[in-house]
Amino acid sequence: MIIIRSPLRISIGGGGTDIPSYYEKKGSFFISAAIDKYVYVTLTRPFEKGIYLKYSKIEKVNSVNQISHKIIKEVLKKDLLEKRIEITTLTDIPTKTGLGSSGSFSTALIKAVYVYNNKSINKKQLAEKACNIEINKLKHPSGKQDQYISVYGGISEFRINNKGNVKVNKLNLSNDTILNLEKNLLLFFTGFSRNSSLILNEQDKKTKKNEKDMIKNLDYIKSLGLEIREELLKGNCDSFAKLMNNHWQYKLKRSKNMSNKKINEIYDFAMSNGALGGKLIGAGGGGFLLFYTNSPTKLRKAIKEKKLEEVKFKFDTEGVKQIF
Repeated sequence: MIIIRSPLRISIGGGGTDIPSYYEKKGSFFISAAIDKYVYVTLTRPFEKGIYLKYSKIEKVNSVNQISHKIIKEVLKKDLLEKRIEITTLTDIPTKTGLGSSGSFSTALIKAVYVYNNKSINKKQLAEKACNIEINKLKHPSGKQDQYISVYGGISEFRINNKGNVKVNKLNLSNDTILNLEKNLLLFFTGFSRNSSLILNEQDKKTKKNEKDMIKNLDYIKSLGLEIREELLKGNCDSFAKLMNNHWQYKLKRSKNMSNKKINEIYDFAMSNGALGGKLIGAGGGGFLLFYTNSPTKLRKAIKEKKLEEVKFKFDTEGVKQIF
């Protein structure tokens, strides 16, 4: 049996600029952080012939072309050497909650199949292969953030040029800053998941049409990502929180589906109970709210009144990893 784990992520700054329709025009800059919540893929050779899949559904088929799960089907098309395999997927956090689970699953599955076939694949190749499947093969309106941060881990900065080439660097943050972020960043589930495709499709179409307001918005989001980088490198977490709040206000302008009445109420409530800044993680519409506060106990107590579940986390520094 082979077990691969791949971390989920929180976006720190510049998110949304990693989609091809934007970076092919202007280039991208974003910061993302892997967290210690994971997607797990186990892979084994069953006794009987067949392809056995266990995720939110169960499939038992005889050929790759019969597979319903689109990502699994694409991965196995070229890399399955024999039609006898069992794949099981487990997650710490439900899918469609804005933490990049699709990208994490893709990288974990590809890694697992390569290990199964006794083949090697480096980090760059793994991230790009996952991106190619989701963006080019399956035509998902997604960017490169989720796949890359799941592979590289840590709190990392990414630059994408207009040809799609990605440059990755771990942010050289002090231990005090990292501990500060882990202590004071609080993650709460809004209570509902969402399909990000609607929002991302809207952004993608407007960007492709060179709509002035969308391009201007993403230009500003990218500049905020660069500002956040500088403040974090200096250890100015309060300044980072204020920039995160600014980031959220501009993110709201990209789509009327970005938020809703309930999310707005929770956000305003948190800001009046000790949060210095926050935002909805991922494309929007639901999932997790992230807040930075210097009074975590006060904010936790306040949010408890709203009956939201907190997910406590630390940063993952390893990225995709074979654990068995």
